Amino acid sequence: MGMILDGKKMAAELREQWARECRVLQQTQGITPGLAVVLVGHNPASEVYVRMKKKACADVGMTSFSHELPVDTSEDALLALIASLNQDPKVHGILVQLPLPGHIDPDTIIAAIDPKKDVDGFHPVNVGLLAIGSPGLRPCTPAGVMALIAQSGMDPAGKHAVVLGRSNIVGKPVAMMLLQAHATVTICHSRTPDLGRVVSGGDFVVAAIGRPRFVPGDWIKPGAVVIDVGTNRLPDGSLCGDCDFQAARLKASAITPSPGGVGPMTIAMLLKNTLDAARHR
Repeated sequence: MGMILDGKKMAAELREQWARECRVLQQTQGITPGLAVVLVGHNPASEVYVRMKKKACADVGMTSFSHELPVDTSEDALLALIASLNQDPKVHGILVQLPLPGHIDPDTIIAAIDPKKDVDGFHPVNVGLLAIGSPGLRPCTPAGVMALIAQSGMDPAGKHAVVLGRSNIVGKPVAMMLLQAHATVTICHSRTPDLGRVVSGGDFVVAAIGRPRFVPGDWIKPGAVVIDVGTNRLPDGSLCGDCDFQAARLKASAITPSPGGVGPMTIAMLLKNTLDAARHR
């Protein structure tokens, strides 16, 4: 039975580290890292995430600036806010909570953020830096995935990693990070034929497709490391991942739970990006 990669515990340890580093930055340079979080409209899930991010900032000694805008905010008004945040020396990181209302183009908004303040790691400049292997702000969830992989004790170098999902938020960037860790990477998606056969060849499996318990245990190669990025709400209100956790754990050498795996690590990596952005300013 596979070891559980406890993202909640790891994230708590990292927060303690970031808190110490924030104190050093304040004492040596007089800088308090600041994160501006922008929320447009009233998406209940987004409101929960924003509250979690604000609490996480407070826990490590960062300043959070919350901008909660009405759903009918125009794209021009949002761009004007971002322009002001780009110029604000107290703001080191800017996060615009997605999804945005339909009348606002998310690509336009992301591109307007100063790449050095883009703590989500979604700006085309940061995506390009990731693609060519140069330093830059990395997307938070993929960075959390890589930290959990490191905790598993299995080195990706020379191993086969299978990524389920090709989103710009998780699938593509985590595939690039695995490539940089010298894994051989296969990206699967809805049109991949014989998906079970492909997944069963993976020494690492990163599931990020947003379909509850889509990956059965018999797809998992014995001894594989399984990172389940999915968080899906079932009809009874409970949460589950993209993998059948109990069945997959019988085959895997290490596996993340969902919830309690990748989710807490995403916020930990957001704090790291904000701290790094503050250092670099």
